[in-house]
Amino acid sequence: MGDTGFDFQGFMNDTKDVLTSPKNYFASMQKTGGFVDPVIRAAIYGFIAGIFIFMWGFLHFSALWMYGGGMGITSLIVFPIYAVIGLFIGSVILLIISAICGGSTDFEANVRVTASLMALYPIQALLTFTSGISMYLGAVVILLVSLYGLWLCFNALVQALSAKESTAKIIMIIFAVFPLLGLINTITCHHMP
Repeated sequence: MGDTGFDFQGFMNDTKDVLTSPKNYFASMQKTGGFVDPVIRAAIYGFIAGIFIFMWGFLHFSALWMYGGGMGITSLIVFPIYAVIGLFIGSVILLIISAICGGSTDFEANVRVTASLMALYPIQALLTFTSGISMYLGAVVILLVSLYGLWLCFNALVQALSAKESTAKIIMIIFAVFPLLGLINTITCHHMP
């Protein structure tokens, strides 16, 4: 591998680039170099998400149902663990999607791409407070974050994993139905007696 350690400044720059310029980031991202860097990235994203969940629990925002309620200080331990486990599960799922789209089936490349996509994890945790303000606002925010995540995934598939653009587009449109159904379900269930 040859590097001297984890490059935190590079991590910060990569996170900004993933979120603000995904097409350029994924077109030029490094797809080799081992599994240590992606695991550290996932754990950091999980820890930051855990901080937000802890903070919202501490401030008594009760609408944290999507994370099992206010977890307290354990969120700082549990979320990094969840993130690392999710990294490998997500990588297998991404690899299958990439294979369907005619893209790379190299596991390391898919792990690295998945770790980059996890930049959205802390943002999702940060925005959970919107559910505490209004269930409708929270549902719309979750929908928007999910759709942006699919946009990131589309760019990752096409740019980093060399998937066929037309197939990747169709799959992302199909996946976009799920958060939309979640929003409809939230609105419908809230109106039930």
